Amino acid sequence: MKNHRLKVMAMSALLSTGAVSLSLHAQEVESVIKAGDAKLDQAKASQQRVDKLADQAYDILQDFKTVNKQIEGLKVYNAQLDRQIANQQETMNDLQESIENATVMERQIIPLTVKMVDALERFVELDLPFQRASRLEAIERVRENLDSSRFTSSEKFRQVLELYDIEGQYSRTIDQFEGMVEIDGQERQVNFFRVGRIALMYQTPDMGQTGVWDRETGSWEVVNDFRSAVAKGIRIAKKQAAIDILTLPIPAPEAAQ
Repeated sequence: MKNHRLKVMAMSALLSTGAVSLSLHAQEVESVIKAGDAKLDQAKASQQRVDKLADQAYDILQDFKTVNKQIEGLKVYNAQLDRQIANQQETMNDLQESIENATVMERQIIPLTVKMVDALERFVELDLPFQRASRLEAIERVRENLDSSRFTSSEKFRQVLELYDIEGQYSRTIDQFEGMVEIDGQERQVNFFRVGRIALMYQTPDMGQTGVWDRETGSWEVVNDFRSAVAKGIRIAKKQAAIDILTLPIPAPEAAQ
């Protein structure tokens, strides 16, 4: 009986020891699981950080590519600007040179225009005596403008060129106008007929007398044999007759010396 109790006690002790051992083992397992869970959580957190860093790196790479393209575009744009600046600088240099030349030319324009006006005045005085008074008055007005500060040098030069243009047109046109001529010691009203600068003729209103300007003598010469031709020429100039071939008292050209 006593031995039976000892066996029971031994069995109880053994079971108690096994229970304690199982409890300790379970605690260790649970600790290992918790540790594994913690490491798993850490791994997840690390993976999340890695993914976040990877996304950031991708975004940075895309930004770098975009910025790199912008830099390449800016390089091309800057190169173009450099060429434009070089062209503008060249243009500025040309303008500066033109300004300096213009200053020199402006100093030379006034003496040139004065010489041109003087030469034109001498030409008119030696030319056929048609509308001489009005032509000389126009020249005198321009001469006065040359001394005026109201006009620029370019405007003064333009006025002189305009005078030359007007005088040049006389060589290519025919014209008729009224005026006075001294005939037999008396001033009489006549009709003038000009053919370019080749000939200048007059005719009295009654066609009683017809004359032509003689360059050699500087006077009028009566040429009544041409009264019909001169009368028709006057009508043509008035646009009262069709253009036609006329036989006029025009001196033959002389050979140049």
